[in-house]
Amino acid sequence: METQEKQQKTQLWIFLAVAFALPFVLGILMGFAYYRGIDISAFPSAQMYYPAAGVMLAALITRKGDSLLPKRFFIGFLITTTVMIAFALASVIAPGLPWYIYSQYGIVLLSIVCLVLLLTEKKERRAAYGLRGGRWGMAALMVVLYLGLYFGRAIISYLISGDTKTLFAILQNPMTWVMMFSLIINYFFVFTAFFGEEYGWRYYLQPLLQKRFGMVRGVLLLGVLWGLWHMPINFFYYTSPSIGLISLAGQLVTCITLAAFYGWAYLKTDNVWVPVILHFANNNLIPVITGTYSADILQGQQIGWGDVWFSLVINGVLFLWVFFTPTYRDDRHRLPTLEERAVQSYPESTAQET
Repeated sequence: METQEKQQKTQLWIFLAVAFALPFVLGILMGFAYYRGIDISAFPSAQMYYPAAGVMLAALITRKGDSLLPKRFFIGFLITTTVMIAFALASVIAPGLPWYIYSQYGIVLLSIVCLVLLLTEKKERRAAYGLRGGRWGMAALMVVLYLGLYFGRAIISYLISGDTKTLFAILQNPMTWVMMFSLIINYFFVFTAFFGEEYGWRYYLQPLLQKRFGMVRGVLLLGVLWGLWHMPINFFYYTSPSIGLISLAGQLVTCITLAAFYGWAYLKTDNVWVPVILHFANNNLIPVITGTYSADILQGQQIGWGDVWFSLVINGVLFLWVFFTPTYRDDRHRLPTLEERAVQSYPESTAQET
């Protein structure tokens, strides 16, 4: 037991160093580049990989003797993360080149490589580290429900603003439907970025926080941490330092409410690919619901406190109801932590270690 607790603490410190310390250290470089007028678009893409990279590095270091460790996929993903960091650093060192474009090509190419590495891992290894998925019927239901809430939120926003003309124009635009159906294919070419966050937040951190703080408080805390994790992006990419606090407040509202729903979907399915798909849909449907088909739609936004309060109300109504479901009211629905899964996967070898 002592060995397991020690391993868990070591894993947590490694995860925190990679997932949280790294983006804030590089955030200093982002700030420097921002004030120098350098394009920092490659930084947010790279940051999406850090949480999963932290989990994988922790597992590779603390569970070296684990025969079920999917080393091939983990090492491939860590190399992918390193390449993405290199693109971000290069954008500051040699700002004259289109590093953001290069990074997007890198995501596509490396996602294909990682997909091959993942599928060639033995199913036992994928299952032991939450990579196999499962409960696909419930998973499909969660995706459909989320899409309904997502589009419902967009429709409500247009109706409240009285901008129904734009809403109907978007619905009548053939590009809207082309974009929506193309996302199904595009997912497989960029999935690593969204897996990069969700494997860290939902698979690794959520069970730990729920074990320590309870089902609801654990997810609320995860939402706060997830929101704060965006801080460098909020100040230097999404908006500007002058309205960075407003952007961060809006980010906290978004992350807390989405963490509630994503966490619920994960608890209902024990399938990390569900929140990965939900996260992918959340980000990539923004051009569809806004009718703005631009690569830099998230950059340089102008928001005010009114937008934050509106988001709090509408997101709270649409997503926080899940806290009142039996899934969140009973601790028995908590999913196992990384170390608890290790015991379930190979109890004999774990017993020998302790």
